[in-house]
Amino acid sequence: MAASATVTSSVVGSEAKTPAWRIRQAIMTYTALIPYVAFSLFPLYIMFITSFKSKQEINNLGKSPFWATGITTENYLYLAQNTHFFDHWMINTIIVAIVATAISVTVGVLAAYALARLKFRGVEAFGVAVFITYLVPQSLLFLPLIEVINFVDSYVPVRDSYWSLIITYPTFLIPFVTWLLMGYFRTVPFEVEECAYIDGCSRLRTLVQIVLPMALPGVACAILFSFTLCWNEFLYSLVFIQDELEKTISIGVFTELVRGDIYFWGSLMAACLTGCIPILIIYAFFMDYFVTGLTAGAIK
Repeated sequence: MAASATVTSSVVGSEAKTPAWRIRQAIMTYTALIPYVAFSLFPLYIMFITSFKSKQEINNLGKSPFWATGITTENYLYLAQNTHFFDHWMINTIIVAIVATAISVTVGVLAAYALARLKFRGVEAFGVAVFITYLVPQSLLFLPLIEVINFVDSYVPVRDSYWSLIITYPTFLIPFVTWLLMGYFRTVPFEVEECAYIDGCSRLRTLVQIVLPMALPGVACAILFSFTLCWNEFLYSLVFIQDELEKTISIGVFTELVRGDIYFWGSLMAACLTGCIPILIIYAFFMDYFVTGLTAGAIK
């Protein structure tokens, strides 16, 4: 009986390794994923199709709601010719996202490492306070932040410019980065740092040359998240900036292409698709770091 069971299991194992079996498994796996992929990409598909439709076809939804009978670039031409500051909005958004992300990740790395490695009175309470700060809605913070901007503007002119966003975005980015990296730094073996201390490295040098290279996936994940939050932020841009030349793309497109109850849907979709391209490119190149950073910090 034991010999027959062994033979049967070996036969099943050999059949499982055949190319035909692997092809069947791959077909079943990807077929099961099709509904989820279609559901996720459907909004992007509608945005892409609508950006190439004419105004008449967009207004006549019963004719072709899910495809375009004729391809036109008039929406992109309107975006380039009639919205005179669209290129400025893109540049402003890139500058704000890069600078605010750099500041937030730098401060967040130092704070997360201190909370994860240093032992001092109140470290646990401070970590909880950072997490609670991250949970505070932005709609409750922009009122006191207006006073902060006014105070800073009395020394350096930052009001009604994208520098006001660079100053205020770290208020919600730093708690997020700190909370994300705290768990990740705890997964780095402390013995590696002890070896660096024995070799004469200071704590800061150990962090820069030893810990950060090992925690690169987590840091990359924090950078991606922070950049995306800056890119998509709407409320602070709406409150702090009124100058058309200084607006970011999220608020500039909204104020320029939505006029009362008139929506320029074709140009809106063209602007949204253009604004999505940098984020899609970044995630396409750094997706491995993103997935690793999300999962590694959650494993104890």
